[in-house]
Amino acid sequence: MTHFDMYNILDRKKKGLELSEGEIKWVISNYMKDEVKDYQMSALLMALFINGMTTKETAYLTDAMLYSGTALSFDDKSIVDKHSTGGVGDKTSFIIAPIAAACGVKVPMIAGRGLGHTGGTVDKIEAIPGFKTDLSLNEFKTRLLKDGLVLIGQTKDIAPADKRIYALRDVTATIDSIPLITASIMSKKLAEGANGIVMDIKAGNGAFMRTKSEAKKLAKSILATAKRFDKTAVTLITNMSQPLGNTVGHSLELIECIEVLKGRGPKDLTELSLHLAAHMIQIAGIEKTFSKALKKAKLSIKDGTALTTFKNLIENQGGDKKVIDNYALLDIAECKTEVKSPRSGYIKSFQTNQIGFMCTELGGGRKVKTDLIDFGVGFDFHKKLSDKVKRDEAILTIYHRQSQKDLVADLSKNFVTNIIKLSPEKPARPEVIYDVLVN
Repeated sequence: MTHFDMYNILDRKKKGLELSEGEIKWVISNYMKDEVKDYQMSALLMALFINGMTTKETAYLTDAMLYSGTALSFDDKSIVDKHSTGGVGDKTSFIIAPIAAACGVKVPMIAGRGLGHTGGTVDKIEAIPGFKTDLSLNEFKTRLLKDGLVLIGQTKDIAPADKRIYALRDVTATIDSIPLITASIMSKKLAEGANGIVMDIKAGNGAFMRTKSEAKKLAKSILATAKRFDKTAVTLITNMSQPLGNTVGHSLELIECIEVLKGRGPKDLTELSLHLAAHMIQIAGIEKTFSKALKKAKLSIKDGTALTTFKNLIENQGGDKKVIDNYALLDIAECKTEVKSPRSGYIKSFQTNQIGFMCTELGGGRKVKTDLIDFGVGFDFHKKLSDKVKRDEAILTIYHRQSQKDLVADLSKNFVTNIIKLSPEKPARPEVIYDVLVN
């Protein structure tokens, strides 16, 4: 039996050598037993960050983290999931999943909570009164096969090694490593039993990957890992240079998603959601071509089946389905303040990540994991990139609490001085989808 020890593994990676499958599995296994210590894992993470990882190492790490807990498996090829690398106003899951499920895809969603400038899927869906996300894995499997759509929060059973390692990466400046990101995402997606994966990789100043070239590198890494595990995957490089849709904030975003499912949502959010759902439909084998899959996705909105599917999801998981037709059942902040343009011009740019942080300042996000979310606060943008705006015309509305007037005054000033930039000339309207890559 081959003997491994952490000192020699650290020394090899420090020198830029490729670690073997056995070495990586040994590290993860012993880390979960607390025989490899946090300080040793931190040292390894930094060595991996600085010297990089090969495609093989990335797959070995993904495999080791995947099997550190329960890994679900299904024979049904129609089980396809979607993942986004996150952004501001990124709410597509509540549109894509009902569309895909209405078209025959089985969609398993094990989602996370928000931290930092990006919102979390679980936090947003819990804005619906009564909605339960704390289902057991057995309930998760049963509902997936019976209903075709289920949404739960991350559990201690799914890729627990990733949860521990991510906490270390967060405090050791090793977050922005494409191989480590790949292993983190894919270990969770593979553990939930999906046979196909559609990945929305955001690029822009509201995303983790700031440039299209960085996003493409991550896409290729994810595709290579998916292929190694014999999973069909599609990655879309999409625009996060402005909030997706018009709203930022939990209740506001849910309302916007329902409006998309009713056929009257914002153009960019609708377009991206339909394309992501269509790729899921094609991967699941329900339609052979993307064009037919896209047509099917559009029909599910037109004939109301996608909306009905979302309503059924809410009811099946204990939520109040009446929110579909009565938005007053959602918590929406009682005060509204318009932010008006200081001059005429065209919207040139947003500091998108700062918009996410500003929503957190209102209470719509967490500064630490124990913070409670205020579902009712947020922003409703009336203007998008390249839109014309007149002096004193409202660019956005802030939804806030009565006690937050001083904070809102500061935020309003920040919006017009730092966050939103105007130009006298009309800039080109940005693309929604930059590129599509498949394995």
